[in-house]
Amino acid sequence: MESKPSTQTAGELLVRCLENEGVEYIFGVPGEENIDIMDALLDSSVRFVTTRHEQGAAFMGDVYGRLTGRAGVCLATLGPGATNLITGVADANMDRAPIVAIAGQGATTRLHKESHQILDLVNLFAPITKYSTQVLDPAIVPEIVRKAFKVAQTEKPGGAFIDFPENIAEAEVNKSPIEVRKAYTSIAPDSKIEQAARIISEAKCPVILAGNGVIRQGAADALVSFAEVLRIPVANTFMAKGVMPFSNELSLATIGLKARDLPWFAFEKADVVICVGYDMVEYHPDMWNPNTDKTIIHIDAQPAEVDAHYLMAVGVLGELTTSLRSIALRAKAQRSVPFRAVRQAIIEDRASYAEDFGFPVKPQKIVWDLREALAPEDIAISDVGAHKMWMARMYRAERPNTCIISNGFASMGIAVPGAIAAKLAFPERKVVAVTGDAGFMMNSQEIETAMRLGTAFVVLIWDDSEYGLITWHQLRHFGRPSHIAFKNPDFVKYAESFGAKGYRVESTKDLQPTLKQALAQDTVSIIDCPVDYSENMKLTQRLKEMVSPL
Repeated sequence: MESKPSTQTAGELLVRCLENEGVEYIFGVPGEENIDIMDALLDSSVRFVTTRHEQGAAFMGDVYGRLTGRAGVCLATLGPGATNLITGVADANMDRAPIVAIAGQGATTRLHKESHQILDLVNLFAPITKYSTQVLDPAIVPEIVRKAFKVAQTEKPGGAFIDFPENIAEAEVNKSPIEVRKAYTSIAPDSKIEQAARIISEAKCPVILAGNGVIRQGAADALVSFAEVLRIPVANTFMAKGVMPFSNELSLATIGLKARDLPWFAFEKADVVICVGYDMVEYHPDMWNPNTDKTIIHIDAQPAEVDAHYLMAVGVLGELTTSLRSIALRAKAQRSVPFRAVRQAIIEDRASYAEDFGFPVKPQKIVWDLREALAPEDIAISDVGAHKMWMARMYRAERPNTCIISNGFASMGIAVPGAIAAKLAFPERKVVAVTGDAGFMMNSQEIETAMRLGTAFVVLIWDDSEYGLITWHQLRHFGRPSHIAFKNPDFVKYAESFGAKGYRVESTKDLQPTLKQALAQDTVSIIDCPVDYSENMKLTQRLKEMVSPL
């Protein structure tokens, strides 16, 4: 029921609507065309986080949305302020993280002509959001805000964009926020449950492919129970790390490299692949079903994408936890767990560099020591680069949403602003931004934001003074690198210039003690860790020569 309306500006009403949605933080940069919103925020319970760049604000909204399931909110002014949001909003939308982006706009009296900083922002954001609109009348602010949050947060989540012209924002209006009601996910029909149960009961070598939807829909516990009851092993995508704890005997760890890795051999032998909460953008089915000969069961809240390599035997569409429990009750369990040899090979592979003290530090050792330094519920935010591939492959996640990897849009620069958002969402947990030197410098200005907010986390920089992932690709394709080298600042002095702590790893034996020391600090700590990326090409060669453990 609507509260009694009172006279206010549309800018004040927008802020009231955000309060109504339960918004805790808005990340952004103030500007001329959003001054009515900025002024209204002074009297609001919503906390505005002033960032140093709009891209950082969007990434904060992105990671906040992904970790909490509630839309992260970012705010910019018109023109360049709005366009600076695009990368972070696109990342959130493709990674299915709920986000609402708001941008000021010039007065509606000048939108029809060539005018200073005017762009058609609605059409600019339309391809990278689920909903993009402009406020053309102050009276429709409550409907637009409610719809933006409903669309952004409803499965599959994503982005919403609101263009807010300055003359609309300052206009007076008598309206109230609309009551928040959550969308309901239906239950899968019995006929589909029975069909899936029958296929699973008759399967000889089934395997589960768990995707990001399992985390989004809060179904990780149900997935573990489903796998344990039916004795079926689980491989997760990059973005679903932790849905099946690595320590669980049914875990086949992470699949997603564009190469034959150890979990791939289970899919090669599998006759039935049970895809749960699987987003095709994470790991294309032509990688694990190249001959289109797998029997595929699709279990999710939404229909599957159309693809020649993803022809389903049955689609079970509905509330994920209920679907998993219903199928588990009706299907017959495997007599013995398939692919035990794959599981054992993965365990041995992950531990193989635990005692390697070569310097610079090998990627496998960095990941091992980081895992040893963090508790199961602590959060690692991976940037994009060569280190992302190692984190995705080697990090042994035990809980959902404890290893955050941007993998749909895969944008560099997410780790530092993402760590700020993670620490605001979960202040009781330790947070580490795992980043390459290139990705770090793309949004390192947000260290000042972190220091101002008092958010304590660790930035672990894998330092190789080049675009290491691109080097890896260039060497694989052409045997030589091209224009990938650069020079870094002194990262210790750089950290200290912000008032943060700075550390440099001088030997591999120093890494874990340094991590533990940095994690104990009540401030931002930046660790400069030299990395030996000659391991990249060694991994490529090893994967080519890998023999199935089955």
